[in-house]
Amino acid sequence: MSVLPDSMVGWIVIAVLLFWFVGAYNRLVRLRAAVLQAYATLDAALRKQLDFVQASITAALPEKDASGHSSAVAPLQAATTQLATLLGATRLHPLDPGAMAALATALQVLITAWQRQHPDAVTVFEADGTLSRPALLLPAGAGAASGTLEPMAWPEPSAAAEIARSQFNLAVGQYNAAIVQFPALLVAWMVRLRPAAPLL
Repeated sequence: MSVLPDSMVGWIVIAVLLFWFVGAYNRLVRLRAAVLQAYATLDAALRKQLDFVQASITAALPEKDASGHSSAVAPLQAATTQLATLLGATRLHPLDPGAMAALATALQVLITAWQRQHPDAVTVFEADGTLSRPALLLPAGAGAASGTLEPMAWPEPSAAAEIARSQFNLAVGQYNAAIVQFPALLVAWMVRLRPAAPLL
């Protein structure tokens, strides 16, 4: 029975470690790419939601005030501007926890401003905390006489945005779990993969 020389054993160990490193690296990169892809879907859904809010503001403003300086909708306009700005910034760095925290705050500010503008609309949350389409308490057009925005559901397509947020958060959870598992955490440390943050 022949015994492999020590130099051959050393090369085999190096080859095995190299194959393992490449495999672990590829898995982490795939998980990171899944987070980026999920964020792209979330970003598109949030932009549609933002477009809906902006269109509702424009429709509510009198023609003489089309410049958008109505005090009734000023907080909602400010919230949409803030969210649009942070969406642009987060789009550049979707894995940055600070950017994601700022985006989450801006989104909550927008939802709060919308609810204040539409106090007669009921906001309903599902058991898992996601936002569902609320029922309207007033018929369409009821707010027109008072000069306020018509009470309507939290901006459509809210269902698409919530699904996209859930998928993004799931992808972030899988990626974050993978980069702290031993021994993959060594690969993550070597290539400087950092944890991402969900959109809460």
